[in-house]
Amino acid sequence: MVGEAVKTMGRIDVLVNNAGIYKAARLVDYTPEDFDRIMKVNLYDAFNVMQLVLRHMQARKSGKVVNIASSAGKWMSMNQSAYNASKHALVGLTRCAGLEMGPHGVNVNAICPGFVETDMIEEFRAHGEILGIPFEKVKETGLARVPLRRFLKPEEIAHLAVYLGSGESDGMTGQSILLDGGMVVV
Repeated sequence: MVGEAVKTMGRIDVLVNNAGIYKAARLVDYTPEDFDRIMKVNLYDAFNVMQLVLRHMQARKSGKVVNIASSAGKWMSMNQSAYNASKHALVGLTRCAGLEMGPHGVNVNAICPGFVETDMIEEFRAHGEILGIPFEKVKETGLARVPLRRFLKPEEIAHLAVYLGSGESDGMTGQSILLDGGMVVV
C-alpha cells in the first residue's frame, strides 16, 4: 500500500492512522483472541503502516503523521481495558515517534477524541448489557460527563487532522490532543 502510494503520487506528505475497533467487556471476560485482535488493529496495524511511511518521510526530511487514538488513551474506563490499553500504547508510540522523527523534519501527533457520532457508538450497547441498563441510559450517562452535552461530529476530528497535517502545526510533535467536548472522567 505504501509503495503503491509513493509510486502513484511520488511521495507521501501526510499519514492519518484512523483504523480502530472496540469491544466492551469486563477485564476477566476478554478472551485472549479478543484482546489480541484489538491490539492488532488499534496498535500493531498503526505501527506497521507508520513505520513504513516514516522511513519514506525520514529520507525526504519532511512529513506529518496523525494517529487517531482516543480519550481512552489518556484515562481509565470501565469495561474496555483492551481498547484503553491499545490506545494508551498508541499515545506512547506517538510520543516516541515524535521524539525520534523531529530531527528528521517529520512531525508525529495524535488526536484523542471522546464520544464521536460513528458506528462505534453502537458498540456501547454492550456496556448496557454488562451493567444491566438500557442503551439509552448508557448514552445519557456518557453525555452527562461531557460539558457540551453532545457527541462530537466526525468533521470536528477531521478539522484537527487537517491542521496537524498542515504547515500551521510545524512546531508541534509528540503531542496527544484531547478533542472530547470537555469530557470529565470520573
